[in-house]
Amino acid sequence: MNTFLQRFTLLLILLSLPLISQAQQTDAGKITSKLNQQQDTFTFSTDKADVMLEFCTADMIRVRTSWDREFENEESYMLTGTNWGPIKVDVKKKSKFFELSTDKLLVRLNKSPYSIEIFNKQGDLLSSEVVAEAAGGAYKADKVVGTRKKLMPDEHFFGFGERMDFTDQLGKEVNLNVGRGTKRPHIIGAYNVMEANYAPVPFFMSTRGYGIFLHNPYATRWDMGNSRSDSYAFEAANGELDYYFIYGPDFPAILNHYTNLTGKAPLLPRFAHGLHVGTYSGGTWGHTEHSSTEYVVELARKYRAMGIPVDILHLDSTWRMFGKSGGNGATSYEWRETMKNPKSMFDQLYAMNLNMVGLHIRSRFDNGMEINLLDQAREKGFVYPEENKPGEIVNFFDENAIDWWWDNAVMRIASIGAKFLKTDEGSAFGRVANESDKVGPTGERAQRLHNIFPLVYAKAPYERFSKYNNMRGMNHTREGYAGIQRYPFIWAGDWPSEWQYFGPVMKAGINMGLSGVSYWTHNMGGFEHKADPELYIRWVQFGMFSPVAHVFGMDHPGYKEPWNYGDEALANFTKYDKLRYRLIPYIYSSAFKTYQTGVPIMRALVMEHQQDVNTYAVEDQYMFGDNMLICPVTTKEAKTRVVYLPEGEWVEYWTGNRFQGKKHYNIVTPLDQLPIFVKAGSIIPMQDEVQFDDRNPWGDITFDIYPGAAASFDLFEDDGLSEEYKQGNYSITTVSANTSGNSTAIKVGAATGKYQVPNRNYILKIHQEKAPTNLQAGLKKLATTTAAKFGEAGAEGWYYDQEAKLLWVKSKKAANEELVVTVSH
Repeated sequence: MNTFLQRFTLLLILLSLPLISQAQQTDAGKITSKLNQQQDTFTFSTDKADVMLEFCTADMIRVRTSWDREFENEESYMLTGTNWGPIKVDVKKKSKFFELSTDKLLVRLNKSPYSIEIFNKQGDLLSSEVVAEAAGGAYKADKVVGTRKKLMPDEHFFGFGERMDFTDQLGKEVNLNVGRGTKRPHIIGAYNVMEANYAPVPFFMSTRGYGIFLHNPYATRWDMGNSRSDSYAFEAANGELDYYFIYGPDFPAILNHYTNLTGKAPLLPRFAHGLHVGTYSGGTWGHTEHSSTEYVVELARKYRAMGIPVDILHLDSTWRMFGKSGGNGATSYEWRETMKNPKSMFDQLYAMNLNMVGLHIRSRFDNGMEINLLDQAREKGFVYPEENKPGEIVNFFDENAIDWWWDNAVMRIASIGAKFLKTDEGSAFGRVANESDKVGPTGERAQRLHNIFPLVYAKAPYERFSKYNNMRGMNHTREGYAGIQRYPFIWAGDWPSEWQYFGPVMKAGINMGLSGVSYWTHNMGGFEHKADPELYIRWVQFGMFSPVAHVFGMDHPGYKEPWNYGDEALANFTKYDKLRYRLIPYIYSSAFKTYQTGVPIMRALVMEHQQDVNTYAVEDQYMFGDNMLICPVTTKEAKTRVVYLPEGEWVEYWTGNRFQGKKHYNIVTPLDQLPIFVKAGSIIPMQDEVQFDDRNPWGDITFDIYPGAAASFDLFEDDGLSEEYKQGNYSITTVSANTSGNSTAIKVGAATGKYQVPNRNYILKIHQEKAPTNLQAGLKKLATTTAAKFGEAGAEGWYYDQEAKLLWVKSKKAANEELVVTVSH
């Protein structure tokens, strides 16, 4: 098939999904059979379809509808948790409906016409398919399957994956299918924030207190009150109507259930919470003759010489030979001739205490000048077959193909020092690729696997490198779908260094968190084009307070390296990078909470304030962990910006000024200050300043304490490398602060857990207006000291900084001991 026919066929595939309002629909009819029960699963028939309801938990139900009267039995790839314990379900049979209830939900199955209504145990209607003009409920139109539900008063919708357009999708039509805009010029195609779809997730949460996950791999459309103001609908291009209804009622509970279903995000190695640097090795597109291993070594050497902390480096596409068949859109696994002695390069980088160095690849095999991997893979049947021509894409659905890819391609680079991959172009399976006109597989099977391909593409190197490196896995990828959080991490794609893309990239990260993905990042400073130094400064501030901190660009010769954008930009980069490294105990503990609960590091304000309508439209602020509210400045030459502070009391990080919440404020925004607010009643752990993670236990820990009525924080510690935390090999140190009357009691608890925490100094940095009248640790009165002596090794005591209004306290504690400091005001 020639290129024109390929693209025309693909266009037909992508346009084959009709608009919801235009589909010629067949509804689900009326119930005609009895209700059959097998444990927690109920089945029944209508005159047009078969229906299955499975009670997964007391607050999560799976609903499946088949007009073919056969339910699919194919590997999902999206799901991990499907082994549910027994659920007590009460059944009532009425003349007009069946009622099935747990201790959390009541499901009413109306018989004629068939429709579903779901209530909580308090009797509140959460979801209904009873819509005016009998238009609600499940339907099928040709191959398209979907359902329409009633839109409740004041209901708003959040999620849908890495959306760059809006956070609240009420009234919108959302199309989910992995890829990016394909129109040219790029400014209205690939750089179209309305079409950006690198990591869609067919899942949303409603402020009504529930979520819906459409368990279907095909392209989907979601009419969230766009075509009708009384209802919303969602549909898939093909397959089975199969969705999970998840009751919270709060967003964190919904995310916990959703990530129990699709997988919790495992911890990255502790050092991966530091800085990631990408490089084109000095020779980006059009300048490949300048690429060299010497450039890479000198880049790392300069970071170290300038005292800029960094832990991870990746070499992007120009490390490799662009092959004979796929060109720059495929991977030969052969080093470019200008990249001399790559093993020596890896050795020198690791000698400078970089913790991981990785390489960029694409999903297609290619033949190089000396290695013919594409020919070999085709001969052995390890590429995915394509219609009327040999395939090129590694068949990541086949374990034998993965084994061959690993042994014959990846081991060529892993054996000399590469420790992870950047898996680019996960959308190239069945869709036009970025760097070529190639489509890859087409047809109905390819449609089904298109959105799933990014999962298997990320999974293979994540798991293989984890085993080979004998440590936790890490994979750096651009595309994803439901479940991608299991193979972290996602980056937002190649958005140009323009102010117009800064805000939308932030929305992408906020929406990813609302969709169950925590480890997410972007190219701070933007990717293409030389960055305006002010934009670079503001974007770096945001980047250092993103779940993963990542700097990389293709502008030649700047490459987003901080010294190339002026002294002010360099000072800003160094300041915020050092601050991030000091905050790694806070970030790492937040990541462990994500692993336990599914609640992301980067959180929309609506996550914990879903009844506060003021948070629904906040698209340029987010919580970073439990305690820090980040408000990046996205307007050029802005001297101020408006922030919304949710309910409670908030402290401005840089000034210590206090603000009452549930109000908007116009705050001053100096160029060197990222607006940060901390909740009163917060404790933020920090480590000493470091240049890299040395893989040893942290040294002295500082607890930055913002007193309120009560505050606490669980400091998570483990070996930082292994998977043993999953078996409970970690320790938690709980620190709390309680103020009552004229006294504040701060307790640093004994470390609890299997991991051995060292004896160390604990430093308390307490924000308070006045010096204390008395201070003691346990029964011992601590002596006053000076700021100079406070910093000496082995020192204990306290002093008060009147200008900064900070009380500093230092005391030693063994791991199994408890330290209680009482401050009298």
